[in-house]
Amino acid sequence: MANNNSYFGGIIAGLKTLVTGMDITMGEYVTPKITEQYPENRKTQHVAERHRGTLVMPHDENGKNKCIACTLCEKACPNGSIKIVTQMVTTAEGKKKKLLLDYQYDLGDCMFCQLCVNACPHDAIKFVKDFENAVFNRDALKQHLNVPPTQTELDEYAENAKKAAAKAEAANNKEEK
Repeated sequence: MANNNSYFGGIIAGLKTLVTGMDITMGEYVTPKITEQYPENRKTQHVAERHRGTLVMPHDENGKNKCIACTLCEKACPNGSIKIVTQMVTTAEGKKKKLLLDYQYDLGDCMFCQLCVNACPHDAIKFVKDFENAVFNRDALKQHLNVPPTQTELDEYAENAKKAAAKAEAANNKEEK
């Protein structure tokens, strides 16, 4: 007799949904609650294992970057929150290589998708569980992650370039004779 089109059918259906909702509410009322006391327990705060908080560039045992300036992370970033500034330099062996001058990361534009970390062939960047990133000025979210090369390293590369150029010129003069 409980037809949904009838007046009494609608009342019965409404009471049935009300009782279902009250049953769920009473069930939640008696279950134990787990509350994180956030500001007080920062040291013991439980953060999920897969949480992506802030991008960092760990250094090797010598304090140098692992980054080889291949720019794969910059290309993998879907919204351009990574900017890499490089320079071509000459090593002591006379070979050309890219030198990482600046690794700029904008936390405010980052989607935390981890595509940059997955693209890195040398595990030079990773996400850490840092979650307190609130700032008043958006410019504070722009970070420089790498250790910049020292002036002595840059001078050494310039000297290597001069030596390589002199060696190439000597080889050209030898061929002309």
